[in-house]
Amino acid sequence: MATFHVIAGASETPKNPAIRKIGLGDLRQALVKGWDDFAAFPSQALFIILIYPIVGFVLLQLAIGNATLPLIFPLIAGFALVGPLAAVGLYELSRRRELGLDTHWTHAFDVLRNPSIFAIAALGIVLLILFSAWMVSAHAIYMALMGPYAPDSIQSFLHEVLTTRAGWMLIAIGNAVGFVFAVVVLAIGAISFPMLVDRDVGAAAAVWTSIRTVIANPVTMAIWGFIVGSLLLLGSLPFFVGLAVVMPLLGHASWHLYRRAVAR
Repeated sequence: MATFHVIAGASETPKNPAIRKIGLGDLRQALVKGWDDFAAFPSQALFIILIYPIVGFVLLQLAIGNATLPLIFPLIAGFALVGPLAAVGLYELSRRRELGLDTHWTHAFDVLRNPSIFAIAALGIVLLILFSAWMVSAHAIYMALMGPYAPDSIQSFLHEVLTTRAGWMLIAIGNAVGFVFAVVVLAIGAISFPMLVDRDVGAAAAVWTSIRTVIANPVTMAIWGFIVGSLLLLGSLPFFVGLAVVMPLLGHASWHLYRRAVAR
């Protein structure tokens, strides 16, 4: 029964809420309201999310060695794949603020007592598997195109990537494969995680609702994915410090996008 609850939620009948058509105005409003949430309790959000720039910085230091230098960009890009999981505490704070409840930062951990916590964890594992698959794929592409030898330095690595045919193919193929991973995560994760924080519907219904939202609003959701990716890239430079602002903003904005896209 526990496994059934994770997949199907509290009801034996899957919930399929109505999906609204959304446009650029909805994306703008989601970002505005997300920033408003962040401004309402910036210290709380920064406290919750501070670990991500720290972890990112440590990982970058580990990757400074020449042997792992080619994985720095895939590592930065990979933040977009685990972002929906990282923001679940922020969804809870936005939900509470919307309901007029206390938004002290400790309430971000109320999600651990959410009836959907095991469904959230299950989807989180899926995202971590996708992140690992992306890193393995990026390494395999580099090895196939550039060979097994580590670059001598950052300068030589950039020279090979930017000025050689193999480097251009690495950029093209790597971005194409990364795009596929990003589309998959956008389709299954953009709406499902905030929905599970809001409703005990189970992983299957949440993922299906997320996919239906993308199908119903392909252009708008594609633009949203571009916005998320661009902001995460900017936030990762330099040394991931900007993620302390970008991650809370996108987390809160994602909650409001869910609220505009999915009917109660």
